[in-house]
Amino acid sequence: MNYKNFFKDKSLLITGGTGSFGRKFAKKILLEYDPRRVIIFSRDEWKQWVMRQEDPIFDDPRIRFFLGDVRDLQRLTRAFNDVDYIIHAAALKQVPAAEYNPSEFLKTNVIGGMNVIEAAITAGVQKVIALSSDKACNPINLYGASKLCADKLFINGNVYVGKKGSPIFSVVRYGNVIGSRGSIIPLWQNQALIAKRLTITDPRMTRFWITLDQAVDFVIFALVDARGGELYVPKIPSMKIVDLAEAIAPKVEHIYTGAREGEKLHEIMICVEDAPHTVDQKTHYIIIPETHSRNPAFLDPFLMDRSKETLPEGFAYTSENNKEWLSIEKLRKLISEEKI
Repeated sequence: MNYKNFFKDKSLLITGGTGSFGRKFAKKILLEYDPRRVIIFSRDEWKQWVMRQEDPIFDDPRIRFFLGDVRDLQRLTRAFNDVDYIIHAAALKQVPAAEYNPSEFLKTNVIGGMNVIEAAITAGVQKVIALSSDKACNPINLYGASKLCADKLFINGNVYVGKKGSPIFSVVRYGNVIGSRGSIIPLWQNQALIAKRLTITDPRMTRFWITLDQAVDFVIFALVDARGGELYVPKIPSMKIVDLAEAIAPKVEHIYTGAREGEKLHEIMICVEDAPHTVDQKTHYIIIPETHSRNPAFLDPFLMDRSKETLPEGFAYTSENNKEWLSIEKLRKLISEEKI
């Protein structure tokens, strides 16, 4: 499909639009495509003001800033009026904070997700892509559990649409984002400069890694490609946490503090239980809804013109057993390119 035609004269809304992803996504859409309108929906007026000041593109006449919270269904319904596509990026994300504030995370990540689904259906939106996390797969912490619940809600939101056929709801799941707000990189750069040592939780730890540009490009692809019910997982490299530390501050002392509350040693994006209903699309995986995978009437059109290559028995896509790894040199190059 021609991406420019897909976005031409369309109205897009990004929940959590003042975050790292939202700013990068909005800028790319405004610069490279021809939307009718891009709406930044977020609850913090200060971040909206800062966003307006940081780049002339955010004063483009096609951009709008809406104050609101995904916890507020009425406000969402009003904001979604005359919107074609929604990227749902709003979430509470800090793992330790979730362990101490579980009800707040549930209100935003789960109930907020339910509200986005309900408002999108009411407003007649065409497509919704919800952003997930590798922590949603086999979660051991409250944040991951809230994102898994949200994933299930969005995938099965397609059931509520019925014969009308829209909105189409799909999910994108990826790993740590280089350059995103809250990234470990600025913290370690500051520690290396001031304290001359880095605090590291566990030297065995590994993580999936993706750049902000790659994340935006993958979400754009998923928005265009989605038929409803897909959970998209990009094929991205892993890195060792100690290699990242060496890339940022070579020969600086490491202080090991132990894993934080709810933190895994290794992340996972496709678990053994999901693998039987996952198909390999060369550059990414698609986890098929179980309701589709067991019914040929749904599965055949869902897989039309897509690879039907299945995964081997016992397959799991983990940061520990990934085939692609980032070297210290590659990490340094990526950090330099992201200007962190």
